[in-house]
Amino acid sequence: MEPEKVAKVTDQYEDLEGQPVALADYKGKKVLLNYWATWCRPCIEEMPSLLRSQALLQNENFVVLLASDQSVETIKKFKQARGFDFTYLKFNGSMAQLGINALPVTFIYNEAGEQVEKILGGVDWDAPETIQMLKKIR
Repeated sequence: MEPEKVAKVTDQYEDLEGQPVALADYKGKKVLLNYWATWCRPCIEEMPSLLRSQALLQNENFVVLLASDQSVETIKKFKQARGFDFTYLKFNGSMAQLGINALPVTFIYNEAGEQVEKILGGVDWDAPETIQMLKKIR
């Protein structure tokens, strides 16, 4: 995908209050953007380790974002029921346009806003080797 096309597709987010959010808003930070759904068992299974990794990376200039194409109401209900403390986003674009045909999928962006990793499937996010890989993102 050409960088220009990626930028257009990846700016189709809103927070749980309905305010628009762009990935460019996070320029200067490393971003772990995880696409998930409430019906996706592997997505939910990786959330505890993702939450722990968020704590382990708090001094590494990382932001962890969870994006779903489900309704804001569905995401809010999930957040309330499960209690996972993430920044949740509603994705208003097409997962297919991003090359996503299965969940979870995680994109990692460096501080310049460049996509440096695309990880398919569930991950043990707080495993030492995963944390090391994330700390090396430039």
